[in-house]
Amino acid sequence: MILYTSNNFKIGLKVLFENQPCSIENVDFVKPGKGQAFSRVKLRKLLTNQLIEKTFRSTDGLLRADVYDIKYMYIYYNDNNWYFMHRQNFEQLSLNKNIIQNKYKWLLEQNDYLITFWNNNPISIEMNNFVNLKVVSDLSGKSLNSTMSNTKLKLYKLHTGLVMPLPLFIQVGDIVKIDTRTEEYHSRVNKL
Repeated sequence: MILYTSNNFKIGLKVLFENQPCSIENVDFVKPGKGQAFSRVKLRKLLTNQLIEKTFRSTDGLLRADVYDIKYMYIYYNDNNWYFMHRQNFEQLSLNKNIIQNKYKWLLEQNDYLITFWNNNPISIEMNNFVNLKVVSDLSGKSLNSTMSNTKLKLYKLHTGLVMPLPLFIQVGDIVKIDTRTEEYHSRVNKL
């Protein structure tokens, strides 16, 4: 096992913390005028998606986690399992609701996704930041007022079955770009 000292912590590094795989999301190195240097680190537990803040002295360290990502293509859904296929060796993999969580609404067949493994078991899936979806129907005759801005919104159903508030100028048949991190409309696009 490789031991990383706090001086070597970098964003994106996968380490073991409290016997769980974590990804380092932020590192602030602090060298006070008096005393020992330390690092304030934000860690995201990969199993629970929980964000933790921890302070490490410069002599502290963490072990590297045996975590790796493999690209799989989403192929279909059946009985609370989502099935993926490796494009090179055609190996199939099924993920359950515990791993997929609420990300299922952004899965599109034939698209590639990074699946994270720890100790040879899948633990999470990384979604694309944006997804293009087709508007199939207008669900509301009246507009909604957005609390985020002064724009008016209407409810639309997308081709995946997802219902979302979108701007009034969107029409049935349009393709919209949705930010999967914020679950909000981003823009209108020309192609799926």
